[in-house]
Amino acid sequence: MPERRVIVYGNAGSGKTTMARSLALPVLSLDHITWAASGVRLPMAESLAALEAFMSEHSEWVIEGCYGDLIEHAAKHGTELRFLNPGVETCIANARNRPWEPSYCESAEEQQRLLDPLIEFIRLYETRDDEYGLARHRAIFAVHNGPKREYTRQ
Repeated sequence: MPERRVIVYGNAGSGKTTMARSLALPVLSLDHITWAASGVRLPMAESLAALEAFMSEHSEWVIEGCYGDLIEHAAKHGTELRFLNPGVETCIANARNRPWEPSYCESAEEQQRLLDPLIEFIRLYETRDDEYGLARHRAIFAVHNGPKREYTRQ
């Protein structure tokens, strides 16, 4: 059986983590290599080094996130690209219904406090012109030559 190296990406709340975990492979959430404890974005070189280290450690893997620059880099090494694009309202509903995730927030209260800013981030997906937006995600999908699929439903 050929090795699987899957990239799962899309808007916040699109189901990336759930899909990544369902694949029963080592998973790297790009959130964990992108942010310093203080909530400040790490230098790109540090994030890329951590990404490379993860890919080198595992012959098979899943990488999930919304960071266009890092997704683009990982896609060069992947065997499959999965673009989750179920629509902004679905992503908002998922964010509201998300159980507390200890790997992302220290407490359920902190996760609740961050919910409104997260929903605002999700709402801007279709109009953003940065690495987190639909235009960038669609461009990554368009140029990828390997196996790929866009998921518009959960």
